[in-house]
Amino acid sequence: MVRKFLYVVVALIVLATAAAFAYRLWGVGMMRMAMVPGESFRDQNRLTAKDYAPDSMWLARPALAGNPALWTPPGYSPRKAPGGAAVFFIHPTSYLNRAHWNAPLTDPEANNRAALFLRGQASAFNEAGEIWAPRYRQATFGAFLTDQRAAEQALALAYGDILAAFDAFLAEAGPTRPIILAGHSQGGLHLTHLLKDRVAGTPLAKRIVAAYVVGWPVSVSNDLPALGLPACERADQRGCVLSWQTFAEPADPSLILDNYDRSTGFDGKPRRGTQMLCTNPLTGTPNAAAPPSANLGTLFPNAAMSEARIEPGRIGAHCGGRGLLLIGSPPDVGPYTLPGNNYHVYDYSLFWANVRADAARRLAAR
Repeated sequence: MVRKFLYVVVALIVLATAAAFAYRLWGVGMMRMAMVPGESFRDQNRLTAKDYAPDSMWLARPALAGNPALWTPPGYSPRKAPGGAAVFFIHPTSYLNRAHWNAPLTDPEANNRAALFLRGQASAFNEAGEIWAPRYRQATFGAFLTDQRAAEQALALAYGDILAAFDAFLAEAGPTRPIILAGHSQGGLHLTHLLKDRVAGTPLAKRIVAAYVVGWPVSVSNDLPALGLPACERADQRGCVLSWQTFAEPADPSLILDNYDRSTGFDGKPRRGTQMLCTNPLTGTPNAAAPPSANLGTLFPNAAMSEARIEPGRIGAHCGGRGLLLIGSPPDVGPYTLPGNNYHVYDYSLFWANVRADAARRLAAR
């Protein structure tokens, strides 16, 4: 399992390095040319909960052989007994091909990369409960680099799959079990819509332990009220939302803010100039600061990339600006960040042990 974890570190390094190099060399315009599909959007049949009956439609599911979400670093182990929370995790973009607007469900490269992401992200929740993580026809990476109508259609198709998978998840989890919702990047985007459409104003809201909308901006004024859950104000609060986007300093979030400021919130009003929700994962509270000593453990490979381990006390964090999570000087993990000192790909792994403790604490709260 250690070797498998190192694969995900390598994959993240390759993605981040390639993106940073392409941006510095060509700028956003050339990145669009390289990543945005040239074909027209092709509509596809909508999936239903019945389509998610086979194990082949899931990357993670209780009793699934080879479940990547059960990985843990030395010193940790996944939950041994069934029960706890039912965790629904939506993985980030793993389809980088510009051949199509949406990933085929059987694309081996996208599926393998998604499974690797689960090892470094969803694994943080494997002590609090059992994890379901669906395969879905995710929008390709290039969909986030263009304003074309096809990009919106691709994201809508992907979200339709998430809705179908969520219905199947609810049926398997049962009517009373507590639920943890989590996602990252594109998965975080779909999670905001899921909260708005399936949780807000429903009895299901009372079962939500927490919703981790990580790596995707949530406007405090324009989005949060529509999600049906408040921001987490206390570390032991249940039924609330956490969100953060990680940058080292000096931070240049212009790529994020430019797109954010051009977008419209769930209330139909422009997000321009609005504050983004920033939960400090070291404290479990918003707009907070914490020293490195508060960090229970960051996932790091050693210099030789021969093993993975947890290192506590390495990285502090504080919320600043318009809602960014700032971690000070870039951590000594090499130059593998996105443009602007954006540690997007490490949003979970920088605070892995704290996220794990946060989920357990909120689950135990009453």
